[in-house]
Amino acid sequence: MSDHTSTSMHSRYAVGSLSVAPFCLGGNVFGWTADETTSFAVLDAHAEAGGNFVDTADSYTAFAEGNSGGESETIIGEWMKRRGNRDDVVVATKVGALEGREGLRAANIRAACEDSLRRLRTDHIDLYYTHRDDETVPVPEIVDTLDALVREGKVREVAASNLSAPRLRESLAYAQDGGKAAYVAVQPHYNLVSRETYEGELQDAAAESGLASFPYFALASGFLTGKYRPGDEPSTKRGSLAAQYLGSERGQRVLAALAEVAEAHGVGGAGVALAWLRTRATVVAPVASARTPEQLPGLLDAAGVVLTGEEVERLEKASR
Repeated sequence: MSDHTSTSMHSRYAVGSLSVAPFCLGGNVFGWTADETTSFAVLDAHAEAGGNFVDTADSYTAFAEGNSGGESETIIGEWMKRRGNRDDVVVATKVGALEGREGLRAANIRAACEDSLRRLRTDHIDLYYTHRDDETVPVPEIVDTLDALVREGKVREVAASNLSAPRLRESLAYAQDGGKAAYVAVQPHYNLVSRETYEGELQDAAAESGLASFPYFALASGFLTGKYRPGDEPSTKRGSLAAQYLGSERGQRVLAALAEVAEAHGVGGAGVALAWLRTRATVVAPVASARTPEQLPGLLDAAGVVLTGEEVERLEKASR
């Protein structure tokens, strides 16, 4: 959806009834590698830079030792309450992956929505994703439940993460035929070293229906920042995920191309990797997280980086 022209964090793009910045701050580190104080500092810096779009899930950050889920939503909700800025923030959260709230049965979606509203300290969720598909539940039950939440004013728009192209098309067709609330966006796993996870049938289905895309793992767990190098011994879970790309020829080609393009623009590799995503069909705002306020400027650079056609082709060639 984006072109190669200059933009900024103050730019806004229409997604259904929502208006979002060209970068989405990921909340998957809040309550995990960023405590409440640090999370508030990151959120403050994001807002001060013009950002208005924050992504979380009810399952964040249940994967951290001692957590049970909902920690990220709780931090974001407390931040919005203390800052009094709820109307200025587009909050996206998700249902279906939290232990004890798994799946997409109608009763579970409703209960999970109420839980998220309480933790976020709000009366509505701006963008509500199904976190992952639940093929044991028929499409009509999922769509009807989400539609009811929209009609009740508890959710403004609905979207899907980790959904197959056939189920996406089925969901969109059912919603259209019945005049129901339809998905306005998808959130796929997509980056320069993982193109096959979105490009092809899923991307085509999204484009055909005019859906926005908000890619997650946009920096391949930090690999595309360039901070991991062959021979490094990752000391964190995130680092271990990034390390899987270190030994591949494609990974090394991509890092080299990123370094060249980044040097030409006077920014870091992260800004270029995110800027490349914004040149892709359907992509409106990539999702990436910052553990500290100091990490944020390198991500926000993406909004101002204007890649030339030759640079885009160089990155594409390296990533094949």
